Amino acid sequence: QVQLVESGGGFVQPGGMLTLTCAASGISLDQYPVAWFRQDSGKPREGVSCVGRPARSNYYADSIKGRGTISRDDATNTVSLQITFLKPEDTAVYYCATLPADAGCGNTWTQEGRYVHWGQGTQVIVST
Repeated sequence: QVQLVESGGGFVQPGGMLTLTCAASGISLDQYPVAWFRQDSGKPREGVSCVGRPARSNYYADSIKGRGTISRDDATNTVSLQITFLKPEDTAVYYCATLPADAGCGNTWTQEGRYVHWGQGTQVIVST
């Protein structure tokens, strides 16, 4: 059974930094493109970043470009997303998700329907 578990969320002041981690069981993440999405209450879920397989092509939403770094750690079977200079508008539940093993992130990486496995999410609150 495939399971994705996000961690690293919490309460952070504006200007701070967070590293979110997606840990997998039942699959080897190094075989799959992995993305992070986020959803704030009352808003649609949006793609934040996607890392290809291998991690040659990374994609970032304009909202975190220059502030976000997505990375793989194959030894621990995890994918992380670090976001610096956090803003109140980064407040959301953050989810990780995997594409099919034979897919790439590509220009349609933000389309939720492409993703096969999803985690339950981790809450990030950016506030003073």
